[in-house]
Amino acid sequence: MMKTSVDKRRVCVIGAGTAGLCALKNSLEAGLDAVAYERGAEIGGTWIFSEEMPKDEFDEVHSSMYEGLRTNLPKEVMGYPDYSYPDDIAESFITSNQVLEFLRSYAEHFKLKPHIKLQHEVIRVRPRLDDWEVYVWDHSTDTCDPVYYDFVYVCNGHYTEPDIPDVEGLDLFEGKKMHSHLYRKADKFKDERVLIIGAGPSGMDITNHVRVAAKQVFLSHHLSTAPNTAFMGNVTQKPDVQRFIKDGAVFTDGSTESFDHVMFCTGYKYTFPCLSTDVGVQVIDNFVQPLWKHCININHPTMAFVGLPFNVIPTHIFDMQVRFTLKFFTGQRKFPSREQMIADLEQEIGERWGCGVRNQKKAHQMGERQFVYYNELASIAGIENIKPVIHKLMKDCGKKYIFELDTYRSNKYTIVDDENFLKNGEAV
Repeated sequence: MMKTSVDKRRVCVIGAGTAGLCALKNSLEAGLDAVAYERGAEIGGTWIFSEEMPKDEFDEVHSSMYEGLRTNLPKEVMGYPDYSYPDDIAESFITSNQVLEFLRSYAEHFKLKPHIKLQHEVIRVRPRLDDWEVYVWDHSTDTCDPVYYDFVYVCNGHYTEPDIPDVEGLDLFEGKKMHSHLYRKADKFKDERVLIIGAGPSGMDITNHVRVAAKQVFLSHHLSTAPNTAFMGNVTQKPDVQRFIKDGAVFTDGSTESFDHVMFCTGYKYTFPCLSTDVGVQVIDNFVQPLWKHCININHPTMAFVGLPFNVIPTHIFDMQVRFTLKFFTGQRKFPSREQMIADLEQEIGERWGCGVRNQKKAHQMGERQFVYYNELASIAGIENIKPVIHKLMKDCGKKYIFELDTYRSNKYTIVDDENFLKNGEAV
């Protein structure tokens, strides 16, 4: 069907979690006709706690929340730029349920619910000549129909498919094996000897939970500086696993330990099962390509991915990527040529590789680079940058889970203005 000049441009948002909600909200505010499809029965994405376990090897579980989880970033950096957490929450490091309540209030405040279709799963997206064909499965009626959109936001999250490393002998190990994605309660490990692989935020936090119930915990990692586990009496740090054996593992330092259970806290794979091959995007070792500025599909620039960068300020980067892409979707900015976008991508990858980072799994890792990235998005699209106080606060609380795991969540932050914040009542 031909579009007339008065037709509203249509936007499909895949997912109604933290990223999908802000893609929906900003699209509506930009005057677009936007719909968000959420396969679950409620909004909130990864923040929804569920004790559901896979029914078989093909079944997916979408929750990664566990009992007792508190955020590893303060709520003062977890709000949206135009919608903060309420002042009546005293703590800075909050529970997953408080995050979920916040997302519900965001949707309520911006009147997003009429534009969200729950229990509607996008099962295929493919480009046509001048729009997108989106097949949506309505779980409530068990029907599947095509809908057509001008733009697509891919906000399906990346905490669903575990990334378990291929370690020699894993199939020989006769104990229990799991990924942190399915961890829910520490009492499952009562009086057991447990190996936890990975010392990122989840690995460190779960180690601290599990050690209370377990008899002994071994924490295997390759961090250059050993994390602080002195306050965990029954936790022993180990290097990488060289190979598994029947009742345990041999480590790269030649030592051997026996244990009943191994848990992989080794991250997740980026997967986009609903995207057809002619979308023109491929994932190679967690490097989603080819994307301009980590979000625009270079082969079909009317599609954007929100939330791929990691080691970032999550909610703020989601919002900024959406505002950045909307400047192009609404015609306020013109995309560079395909050749220029490819050249920009190759230049950035060249810089990353030049810094010694040749691991494709780190192609979307930001860390200190995130602040350069925010400046780029703001400059190119003429959008408001993340406030300096958010940058400063983020730097103050970064990496605390490694060295101050036992104390850092007792810190309380207060934002004073766009530049300054207080930490436990004192200026920083």
